[in-house]
This record gives sequence, C-alpha cells and structure tokens, in this order.
Amino acid sequence: MDERVTTASVADEEKAAYWTGALSRAVVPVEVRPLTGQPFDGLLVSHRLGYLRISTLEADAARVSRTAALIERAPGGEPQVGVGVQETGRAVLEQDGRQAEVPPGGLVLYDTARPYAVHYPERFRTHLFHLPRRLLGVPERDLRQAAATAVGPTEGCGPVILPFLGVLAASAHSYPAPVGDRLAGSVADLLGTLVAQLAGARPAGETDAPNAHLVLRVREYIDRHLADPELAPERIAHAHHISVRYLHRIFEGEGVTVSRLIHRRRLEACARELARRGSTAPTVSAVAQRWGFVNPAHFSRTFRAAYGVSPREWREAPAGAAG
Repeated sequence: MDERVTTASVADEEKAAYWTGALSRAVVPVEVRPLTGQPFDGLLVSHRLGYLRISTLEADAARVSRTAALIERAPGGEPQVGVGVQETGRAVLEQDGRQAEVPPGGLVLYDTARPYAVHYPERFRTHLFHLPRRLLGVPERDLRQAAATAVGPTEGCGPVILPFLGVLAASAHSYPAPVGDRLAGSVADLLGTLVAQLAGARPAGETDAPNAHLVLRVREYIDRHLADPELAPERIAHAHHISVRYLHRIFEGEGVTVSRLIHRRRLEACARELARRGSTAPTVSAVAQRWGFVNPAHFSRTFRAAYGVSPREWREAPAGAAG
C-alpha cells in the first residue's frame, strides 16, 4: 500500500518541521532547511517492494542533510544504499568530500551510513530508492568510491538503469508481493553493477579526503578480523602504528565510532549467514560465536535492536522478508 504525505493541510509555520518528520520516517533521519523563504510545499509518496523502499518526492527548494549526529543517534539501523533519480529540477549531492550535480534525467548514488547533504536549488521531483547495503554484495572500498558520482541517461549503465527505475517507481503499487520481491532483487543486482562500474572508472585517490586511504585500510582490517572477540580500537591502532586517539580522530567524519563499526559489521555478517537456509544451517549460537559474539543472550538482544526480529525469526523468515 502506498504511503502518501502532503503539507497541504498543515499550518504554514509547521510545514517545514512536518516535512522533515515525514521524510525522516520514510527514508532515513535527516534535517531539512527550506530555501524559498515561503511556506514550504511538499508531497511524498512511498512504497515498499520486499526490502526495497521507493519514495517519490515533489517539493520546494531545500537542503536535506544527514549529519554525523543524526547517524550517531540511531546506531542500530541497518546501513542503506540510496539512489536518487532526478525527474525535474537539479540536485547537488555532497559526500566524502565530493560533489555531484545531477540534472533532470540523471541519478546519483549515496551511502546512508556516512554523512551527506543534497541541495535542491529549485522546485523538484525525484525518486529515491533505498535498500540494505549488504544486499549489493560489493566491497566497502568500491561503494565509497562510487558514492557522490552522477550518472546521466547516456553514460555507462545509465541507459539500462534509468528507464527501469523510472518505470518501477511509477508502477510499484501494482505488483503483488512475490513479484515485488523479485523486482527488488533485480534492483540490487543493477545497483551492484553500477557500483562496480563507477568504482572502476574513478582513479584511485581522486579527490579523496585526507586519511581516506588509512580509513579504508582500517575498515578492511576490521572486516578481516571480525571473528576475533578481542578485536578492539587498541588492537587496530597498534596494527596500523597509530595511537588510539588518532584512530578515533580519523573516524570523526565517518558517522560511526570504531567500536560501533565493529559491532555493526559483526551483526551484518551474522545476518547474512543466518539468511542462508539449508538442512546443514548452523545454530544461532554457533553463528554468533563465529563472528565474535561471546554472549548469546547479548547477541540476541542487539540483533533484535538492529533488525527488529530475533536471530531465529530472521533465519526462519520467508526469503526477501528479512531486513
């Protein structure tokens, strides 16, 4: 069922706050600053296909920001990859020190786990597609390189992806659940392909922020050592010949602390393994221990906080329903 939100019947002085709340609930928590100086006007229609959320926005000029503080307030939320398809008006997205200007007919990719901002200088209409980052099956390095890169309708994968996403946004309400699940899987495959193409096209180190390579090395180290229950900031800092204080400082712009990153990546690894059903599937406690959780009760509590269901319910959910 479509969710439809409009500011039309809201008092003028409350429109901007109302829109911020609606957008935060439908997409991810953000701050919205209107740019016109007039009472804000916006319409949002949102629909879910399996694990894919499609939101169509038509609104006045505004700046939409996802700050590190907003990310920090909701550490349990599963990281999402977002794609904005611009129908009318322009958008300028900033993330990781890069800026991408998206004209009508183009798209841009971003990662909700790290701060970003979108500037809409005029009234606009856009489609936003959000799905769990883990489902793309792409390396962290590639996703970081692909973020904040605009793709036009004649560039790279644009001629394939843009028409498909446009039609899907317009017809999302008409698909039964089994078809919606399959279409969501197709979107994940296409976006994984897009990330691979964009990462391959960007020269290594291009416009990287200071310490970006060190942050990538730390992230890769964490992923390689997730199963070690002793993995902690002190061990990571020692392995990279830096102080713990400096380690925390280079992660200040990442939207997550080092400890919470370790915790989140372990939960993601457990979620992936539990979703692989089969007659020889390991027990929940075995999966938890394999990925560094030494206390099964603590693991169950934190997993439910992050995913909204227990590990056992996640494993037994129908394909496409988890997450």
